[in-house]
Amino acid sequence: MLASHIVGAVWYLSSIGRQFSCWRQECRRESESMTVSCLTSFLDCNSKELPERKYWLNVTQVVSNCDAENEKNIKFKFGIFGDAFKNDVANSRFFEKYLYCFWWGLRNLRYDSNLPSVEFIRADFEDEHISLGNNVFHCSLSYWFNSFLTIDWKHADLSAIDVDKIEEWRIKQTDTEEWMRHRQLPEDLRERVRRFMQYKWFATRGVDEESILRSLPLDLCHEIQRHLCLNLVRRVPFFSQMDDQLLDAICERLVSSLSIQGTHIVQEGDPVTEMLFIIRGKLESSTTNGGRSGFFNSIALGPGDFCGEELLTWALMPSSSLNLPSSTRTVRALTEVEAFALRAEDLKFVAGQFKRLHSKKLQHAFRYYSHQWRTWGACFIQAAWRRFKKRKMARDLAMQESFYYMQIPGQEEEGYYYYDEEQVDGNYENNENGGRSGESTSNTGSHIGVTFLASKFAANTKRGIAQKAQAVEAASTSLGMPRLFKPDEPDFSVE
Repeated sequence: MLASHIVGAVWYLSSIGRQFSCWRQECRRESESMTVSCLTSFLDCNSKELPERKYWLNVTQVVSNCDAENEKNIKFKFGIFGDAFKNDVANSRFFEKYLYCFWWGLRNLRYDSNLPSVEFIRADFEDEHISLGNNVFHCSLSYWFNSFLTIDWKHADLSAIDVDKIEEWRIKQTDTEEWMRHRQLPEDLRERVRRFMQYKWFATRGVDEESILRSLPLDLCHEIQRHLCLNLVRRVPFFSQMDDQLLDAICERLVSSLSIQGTHIVQEGDPVTEMLFIIRGKLESSTTNGGRSGFFNSIALGPGDFCGEELLTWALMPSSSLNLPSSTRTVRALTEVEAFALRAEDLKFVAGQFKRLHSKKLQHAFRYYSHQWRTWGACFIQAAWRRFKKRKMARDLAMQESFYYMQIPGQEEEGYYYYDEEQVDGNYENNENGGRSGESTSNTGSHIGVTFLASKFAANTKRGIAQKAQAVEAASTSLGMPRLFKPDEPDFSVE
């Protein structure tokens, strides 16, 4: 198929080149004869509107001498390229050109196809190339087919083991297809099963690593697990805080985990059965905080991140129950993901054997890289900021109201302003007499009036602040966030 496309495309381009060569040859011959002035620019489509070219077309014989349909009466021979003009391929639409060129290439790659005879050297040369290509193609095809039939894997650069693996994978795929057809699975589930099997086969090359490791001696198995996992595990920031002995114990219990795009690794509210440490790929971790309306948080997890930290909290509890913790987040694969999984029972064993897992250093590392703690901290900061804004708004409104009360005159009966006319008149009379006793009485009355006015101002201000605070709190209930509970903290003991 590919060879037919290539041969057909080369043939069509050579046909156009052959036509243009005829035009140039006849144009040159016409110019040398001095009968008609022929310019090569007249052969360009951009000059078809020129008056000189229109006049030239009426008197020239270049077009008639290069007409492939009248090849018997002209000196120029098109050979195998004449079909492109005799069958009007050059003037047809693209799809028709495509099909004809493909058919021409397919026809001439057969053994029994006879190329038309030609009488010029260049066409002979191209005919020989096509014939040679025909023979080489069929020889190559025959050799490959015979090699495949005889299973000459040495020449095919495949070993017998690879052939067995491919055959085993084909049989397994056939069995899986039969099982899915028998169970009447929907097409979307079938496609996901096919994608996972294909991804797993390419990732593992069809080798069951777990069964191979179980068949090896214990010390050798530990060394292999350390070689395979240690460097990858150190890329996880939480594991980088641990010493080698603790990492060795974890590496012995890590298992490979593969996920295809769209796989839901864990749903919010479901039991967490394993911690997942990402090596390659991306995951999406989202939460609704227990299904609260209006709350949604989503983050992307990449290489070096982990999920399922609720299991670590559960494993570090000295009196943890047999019930696994519930997941606080929904984790979904955005791409094909390769990771290491640490199961619940293995993590519980490691936590019980190594007390260094309870250190304060690991406690801080766990909190820093835990997305559950990060979400809680972000929500706590948001709630604190909203409370601060609400208190600041109430304080600003109360301040504006207090200044408003102070500036309204004639409100003595409501207690907003105090003014003693009799006392002031007495003070003025005593000042006019100039007596010492009058000055003493004026000072005493003035102090009493100021004190009373200050007490009234304080009472009004306090009452205004309380009223405005209640109004702001009632108006801002829509801004309030639900109470967010702090994540469970492991029982970290001092070393």
